[in-house]
Amino acid sequence: MPDLSAVKAALKAQEIETPSWGYGNSGTRFKVFAQAGVPRDPFEKLADAAQVHAATGVAPLVSLHIPWDRVDDYGALARYAAELGVRIGMINSNTFQDDDFKLGSVAHPDPRIRRKAVDHLLECVDIMDATGSSSLKLWFADGTNYPGQDDIVARQDRLSEALSEVYDRLGPDQRMVLEYKLFEPAFYATDVPDWGTSYAHCLKLGPKAKVVVDTGHHAPGVNIEFIVAFLLREGKLGAFDFNSRFYADDDLMVGAADPFQLFRILHEVAKNGGFDKANGVAFMLDQCHNLEAKIPALIRSVMNVQEATAKALLVDLPALRAAQAAGDVLGANAVLMDAYNTDVRSMLADLRKEMGLRPDPLDAYRAGGYAEKIVAERVGGVQAGWGA
Repeated sequence: MPDLSAVKAALKAQEIETPSWGYGNSGTRFKVFAQAGVPRDPFEKLADAAQVHAATGVAPLVSLHIPWDRVDDYGALARYAAELGVRIGMINSNTFQDDDFKLGSVAHPDPRIRRKAVDHLLECVDIMDATGSSSLKLWFADGTNYPGQDDIVARQDRLSEALSEVYDRLGPDQRMVLEYKLFEPAFYATDVPDWGTSYAHCLKLGPKAKVVVDTGHHAPGVNIEFIVAFLLREGKLGAFDFNSRFYADDDLMVGAADPFQLFRILHEVAKNGGFDKANGVAFMLDQCHNLEAKIPALIRSVMNVQEATAKALLVDLPALRAAQAAGDVLGANAVLMDAYNTDVRSMLADLRKEMGLRPDPLDAYRAGGYAEKIVAERVGGVQAGWGA
């Protein structure tokens, strides 16, 4: 059996990154439901993120999204984060909400539009410099809706050229991570539709470019843990965007749809060194909470990742490898299932007590009265949401 003290040490060292946009109003293409107390600016988003970290003890990083989180003084924003006990994590670019990007951004046929898109990406690197962030996260909505609309190979050439320019701008301790998405908003051909396309571009760019695996960005039935294991083997897994989906890219709480899949993914992470800080894998949430309260939903998501991680760390690897080597199909599967079926909640409650926290993070948050405080104080102004 695994050493429980080592399991606890790994769980205490875990860092889960929450998204600034997860604290704002969001919805579907049909409706955005506003909630009282939602942040009105990036500073209030950081204050909410600090609540998640205070309750869980393992969420010290906050992703920013530009221009949604644009401020006049990024150094001041980073200092405010430090005062709250959190840090700025990934800087996320946005090349999908400008009218100029209707036919694409970095892959657009017009060089003027491509220049505008690349300039935005370079601005994001400047923001990394100002905030101390080490990672630029890239996701492109670029693609086409109809056969013949544009040249597929030419679009890949344009994409490659843009990525190369941004890569060359990165500092020695900075990196870029490239996300892929199966479809939407492009309905015929998406320029970065899968992990292989992202991997090929990152391989060509060099060691400071790695792949982002968003757990919602795959066709039904795709074996995501295989992708994770392969990228770890190649040293090219840069980050996760954790969420859940029932149909397409739903961005629901991680572990909500298929907690067993989350366990299987994190088993590959644990077994292949993905939790080693030297490998630089970022464990981020990418979620939009449409109906549920934002802060409790993110706390619950962090807890879901913790529980799946604990189970993954409890897999008896020597027993698993012995069964695999012996060709014991059922025995090997049983080793995994024993770990998955372990109730780790009491162990995590004890762990939080050891960290000076309340055993139940949601109870800790509710007891603090923060939800009522922000509803009373955040009156007036414009609430943050998609595009703000």
